[in-house]
This record gives sequence, C-alpha cells and structure tokens, in this order.
Amino acid sequence: MDWAGPSVHFAHGDLEVTADGRFLAHADGPAFFYLGDTAWELFHRLTLAEAEDYLEDRRRKGFTVIQAVVVSEFDGLTEPNANGDLPFADGDPARPNEGYFGAVEAIVDAAARRGILIGVLPTWGDKVGPKAWGTGPEGLFHAGNARAYGRMLGERLRGRPNVIWILGGDRPADPPYLPVWREMAAGLSEGDGGRHLRTYHPVGWRSSAAWLHGETWMDFHMIQSSHGGRDQENAALVARDYELVPPKPTMDAEAPYENHPVNWKPELGRFDDADVRQAAYWAVFAGACGHTYGCNDVWQFYTPARKPLMSGCLPWREALGLPGSGQMLHLRRLLESRPYLGRVPDQGVIAAGERVRAARGDGYVFAYLPRGGAARLRLKAAGTASWYDPRTGEWLAAGPFDAGERVFAAPSAGRGHDWVLVLDGSGAAI
Repeated sequence: MDWAGPSVHFAHGDLEVTADGRFLAHADGPAFFYLGDTAWELFHRLTLAEAEDYLEDRRRKGFTVIQAVVVSEFDGLTEPNANGDLPFADGDPARPNEGYFGAVEAIVDAAARRGILIGVLPTWGDKVGPKAWGTGPEGLFHAGNARAYGRMLGERLRGRPNVIWILGGDRPADPPYLPVWREMAAGLSEGDGGRHLRTYHPVGWRSSAAWLHGETWMDFHMIQSSHGGRDQENAALVARDYELVPPKPTMDAEAPYENHPVNWKPELGRFDDADVRQAAYWAVFAGACGHTYGCNDVWQFYTPARKPLMSGCLPWREALGLPGSGQMLHLRRLLESRPYLGRVPDQGVIAAGERVRAARGDGYVFAYLPRGGAARLRLKAAGTASWYDPRTGEWLAAGPFDAGERVFAAPSAGRGHDWVLVLDGSGAAI
C-alpha cells in the first residue's frame, strides 16, 4: 500500500488553526488532517537508518504526524540512544549533548523529506517536578530551568517546517506543575519565534482542556482515551471539548493501542484493528480535527533483546504490518473525498442506531455504524447513498433515498463489521 494522494506540502506554509477554531490548515489555505502515529521512543531507541525505515512505512500508509519524545520515559536519562549518547552531560539540562540532539534533528529532517511532521515532546511528564519520578524533589525540569530548555530546543528546530510542540506526557497540568509547563511553552516560543503550534498530552481519560483551555499558548487540545477497556466512547470526550468557548481544535492523541492488553491485563485479550478503527471514527465524527493511532510494540520499538514494556510481544518491524495502521489511511481518504472544512458533528440526524456517530458537511452526511446492522436517519432532502468499508476503503453503492426518516441496513453486522454510511445530496440540505 502506498499513499499517492495529497500529502503535507510545506510550500503551503506553516500550520495554523482555522478561523472557526475547529480545524488545522496550512497558512495559505489547504486543510490538514492530523493523522498521527505513536512513536514515543523514536529518538531514543532507533538509529537513523532504522528511523528512515519506520518513517517510510508510515509515509506509505498516509500518516501526517509522528509523535516522539526527546527525553523519554523510563530510562531516558540513563540509557543512551542508539548512537551511545545521553541527552545531557551529568544529567544537567543546561548541558545538552550535541550528539544526542543532533540525532534528534537528523530524524526530524528525515521525516520532512517524506512530508511528515513530528509532534515533538520536549520531555515525558515524569521528568517534570516537583515530585517527578526518580529525579529528585524538584524534578529534572522545574520552573527555574524549563524556559531555558525550551528556548534551546526551539532554537534548534526553528528552521524546520515540520514540527508541532507537544508538552506534557501522560501527566495532569494542575498546580504545582502548571508553572513549569508555562515556562517551557514560553521558552519554545522564544526559541522558534512562535512558528510552531503547541498542545499538551494529558493523563488517561482526560483532555488538556481540563487545565489549559484558558492558556493563550494552547493552540489545540489533546485527549487520551487510553487503554482501560473496549467500547469506551471517546466521542464523549471529544464532544465535551467541542462545546467549549472559545472553540479550539481537539483530538484523541492516545486511543487504545493495537496489540495492547485490554486494561493492561493480557488475560483479557488485546486491542485489535476493530478497536482502533472504532476509536478513530467515533472521535473524528464527534468533531475531532485529527486522530492518533498507536501500536503497543511500535511505540517502544520492541525487540526480543529488550525487556518488553506494557506486555509488548511482537518485534516492531513485524508489528508495523498489523492491519490497524494501514486502515487509518482509509479514514483519511474518506475525509478528504468530501469538502473538509466546515464538517460538523450532527447526532440530530440519528433517529435510531446502536452507538452510531454522524457528521455532516457541504452536501454530505457520514454515519459510522460500529457494529454494522441498521440505522434510522432523519433526512431533509433526497440524495444518493453508499457504504464505505473502513477495513478495505472500498465503496458499495446503495442507491437513491428520499427525504424523511429512512432505515439503512449495512452489508454486514457484528463486531469487526463496522461501516460508514455516506449520503450525498444537494448543498447542506441533507
């Protein structure tokens, strides 16, 4: 599979938030769908050659953003990167190691050559004080040094067009941590001249909006719906953010990882491609500006030579081929097949249907049926219906329909038989 459709064209300018506060777009207009992949350990565990292989796989599958951490979780301060470099001399953020940060820049540049942005986390949240794990009472980063670190990193990546700053890292942003994040955000902006968008990765089943909606430096929100169980409706979290005033784009940046144990318990089974598809379509149709896929074995770049984290079990190169990652491309293709900007969630169109989520735009309606079967919709105008298969990206014609309440039956039903009903009509009258 090789994505041959529209890509990220840096000639269109840097990313911005659209005027309605709902989407991301390039400075000269083209809409941008944030289709992310979770690669937390990318800078820490891969050589440049390995990173190129990974990035090429994700380019072929249509991903637009890769999320990676500069100072990673667990052994990020004590275990060297693949080149043998630690991030700081003597663990001091004021003494960055040129070899380590040069390798970060090389991977960012490798992504740029493929039209991919990097969502750069300056640090994982466990390194931020005052009670960060294993780094002393103040934490590695605190209000006294976070701005200087952010400024250094911002200066280093200022010339790169393919950077989004992601602060946080699986942590809340409540006091006393908020002053540290504010300082780091200010430093990043000083370093890169305010060029790159900024957001925040929160703790599980929360949104960054819980703490940061009023922060002027927050350009868009991130949600972590996490890995606690099957069928947890992340759409509810997206919908909550969507109602906030003033509006800011939002997205689920950590939904259940493919091949991750359900609720961290292997005996309960592992999330599969049906789970990751469901989370993606639910979130986007609820109003998200993008979505991040993740694979438990890929984020940590597991190999049998390493101790597995979170019950990782597949070598990362093998895990790249799990079906869910390739199926994310079908979501992007669907969204880009119709007018992109101006799409809004619309549950009012659903008269009946199990956990169905709907969105409408200029001349179309999308309705996601997570278990297939049938749904009853309220329609103001006639049009033409078709079914879109999220597993394959194939279309099936379903014929014309009239205005009024109409029942549409998907081609199949049951877990793993999700479908998208696509209704096309005149203008926004459907």
